[in-house]
Amino acid sequence: MKNKLKKFKAVFFDMDGVIVDSMPYHFISWFEALRKYNVRAAPADIFGMEGAKWDKVIRYTFKRDGLKFTEQIAHKIFLDRRRLFTKYFKRYIFGAIVELIILLKNRGFLIGLVTGSSLTEAKKMLPKNIYDLFDVKVAGDMVKRGKPYPDSYLLAAKKLNLSPKECMVIENAPYGIKAARAAKMYCAAIATSLSKKHLKNANKVYSTHKELLDYFKKQL
Repeated sequence: MKNKLKKFKAVFFDMDGVIVDSMPYHFISWFEALRKYNVRAAPADIFGMEGAKWDKVIRYTFKRDGLKFTEQIAHKIFLDRRRLFTKYFKRYIFGAIVELIILLKNRGFLIGLVTGSSLTEAKKMLPKNIYDLFDVKVAGDMVKRGKPYPDSYLLAAKKLNLSPKECMVIENAPYGIKAARAAKMYCAAIATSLSKKHLKNANKVYSTHKELLDYFKKQL
């Protein structure tokens, strides 16, 4: 990978499950919000669709359970899920990933935040000193099509005037990996929310944040 690192000028990070340990809170919030409509969400539903726009989760679970989807119901569920997430969320930042971001910046890489969450949510979830480390931020509400489409990653590259081949992605979920690969970007994944077998479409999969950090330290 050392030779490959030389061609990259930017590294893009997903937020949930990569920078912030937030996926358990996302799951319980979705579970409670959907349960009111007799939809039983499983961890695989939420973790597997991480990075997608919020309405995609509702459309999928409603269709799976044979329920009628309406925009009005979806909006109510969205607001309820957001309220529940705010209620339950306790911030925990993966220290190794922050160390990696600082290491990359010190080595001259541009750093991007590419998340399926809204920019408002990202600002709330990330401490200002970490949020300000990113040279570019692309959130779910800035693109028409969220992950697994490549739009968010392509927009991040465009904002930095870089080609996709000059950008590397750090992800932790199938939708994010698909988005990165569809954008023709190299993708490394961390098995935080899902096991390695669910992340097999990434170019490289790491078991922990520390394993990822240690590898970069050896190469840079």
